[in-house]
Amino acid sequence: MRKINNLIKILTYSDILIISGWGLVNPIFAVFVTSQVKGGNLELVGLAMAVFLILKSFLQIPVARFIDKKKGEIDDMMVMAFGTLIISLVPFFYVKVQTPIQVLALQVLHGIGAALITPGWCAIFTRHIDLHQEAQEWSVYNSTTSLGAALAGALGGFFAEKFGFQLLFIIVGTICIAGTSFLYFVYQDLRMAEQR
Repeated sequence: MRKINNLIKILTYSDILIISGWGLVNPIFAVFVTSQVKGGNLELVGLAMAVFLILKSFLQIPVARFIDKKKGEIDDMMVMAFGTLIISLVPFFYVKVQTPIQVLALQVLHGIGAALITPGWCAIFTRHIDLHQEAQEWSVYNSTTSLGAALAGALGGFFAEKFGFQLLFIIVGTICIAGTSFLYFVYQDLRMAEQR
């Protein structure tokens, strides 16, 4: 396997943490909603997922147009980092959730954050992927993030059962913040590249 460039590695490490963090709770989110939220039921679970996905789907296109209008990658990076920070803070808010409206409000916030991340992340990853290693680097990214999410999924149920959802959400948020911190190194790489 040939060497993968530093920026691609950092983006991958960041996503391993963020996807694994959310992977702790995503498989058991329905259990959280139906057992911990007053008035929570399976209809709310479905509506919550729909709110997240609809917002992410519709908002990421205008976000992509916005970042494409500006030359350079720093704007892509800043929009992506802001979105990543949003989705990293959402789990901490879930610690205090009690009502269906609060669940939906956090899903709105999560959907907005995800919409801010995707265009910039894809643009930066695409521009910096190593020539003639595209398949390998996408495969490494997908394999490592999937394995992280798989391990997290197995652990999430255990943590929720043993320690409760509140501590689980704090762990999710902490892991996601750690993943977000890697983006500082992406910013440094991009800034140095623009100065050359």
